[in-house]
Amino acid sequence: MEVTAIILFGIGLTTLLLQKNLIKKVIGLNIMDTAIFLFLTAKGYIAGRSAPIIADGMADTARYINPLPSALVLTGIVVAVSVTAFMLALCLKLYEHYGTLDMDKITMMASEKRDG
Repeated sequence: MEVTAIILFGIGLTTLLLQKNLIKKVIGLNIMDTAIFLFLTAKGYIAGRSAPIIADGMADTARYINPLPSALVLTGIVVAVSVTAFMLALCLKLYEHYGTLDMDKITMMASEKRDG
């Protein structure tokens, strides 16, 4: 499972660095987020242990998995969705202003506007 997370992270990083379209960059960042969530989930799971739900009073804590990685992943997912929504809103405003989502063209138009 960790190898899959590393491969996904590499795909996301490559997409983020090599693509010029801003929507594709957002997708690459989301792939990287997913890879990190998968890695944390894989590292947090311990075979043979159960979920940390205590029904009959206090029990031996060695029988349960650590709930912290699951909590971190859940928090990360909420933050990732918020950041993605914000980035897509910025992409929309950039498209409305410049008429393109190509990063090179936007940079060129912004520098011409600043210089001229």
